[in-house]
Amino acid sequence: MREAKARTGEQTLTHAVPADDDLDRLLADVRACAICAGRLPQRPRPVLQIGRGARILIASQAPGRTVDRSGIPFDDASGDRLRQWMGIDKAVFHDPGIVAILPMGFCYPGRGRCGDLPPRPECAPAWRGRLLNQLPTLQLTLLIGQYALARHLRPPARRTLTETVRAWRDHEPAMLPLPHPSPRNNVWLQRNPWFEDEVLTALRARVR
Repeated sequence: MREAKARTGEQTLTHAVPADDDLDRLLADVRACAICAGRLPQRPRPVLQIGRGARILIASQAPGRTVDRSGIPFDDASGDRLRQWMGIDKAVFHDPGIVAILPMGFCYPGRGRCGDLPPRPECAPAWRGRLLNQLPTLQLTLLIGQYALARHLRPPARRTLTETVRAWRDHEPAMLPLPHPSPRNNVWLQRNPWFEDEVLTALRARVR
């Protein structure tokens, strides 16, 4: 697990991480998880993607309603934009042998006043360490949104998401902080043209 931490910046876990997890058995356990049952707006439906050969990790927030219905990570407008940012198509993006997708919370957390609720806090400590241990060939981690930034970055994220993303060079080549690709961030993208000129150019080069 020490190597996985070095590549992803994952914060120290609250439990020991077994070294001999079988990935198929582990995924079955994750998909049967119900630790948040009763705290979610619907029956738990963990959504993630992982394969032992993955070289890119997308550390995101939590599935939205569309993804909760389909069970496919980033099967929505946010995913369309993220794939455009990365310069890859759906076939590559959804190949678990290339791209792993592990949100901070695997289930849709429900709707709040100003958008989706935060990821459930029980999920990451329960599963992320064991899943990261299954990524021996990981080379690049994309940190999407404030919850992924808070969990992965060492040193910690800067005062604001904008400052953290603007300081992306602090974390290369292993990690790259990004805003969420949601259409709700259109105004942020318009106000920060440097993001496309600098960060997306670097992102596509790293993905290639």
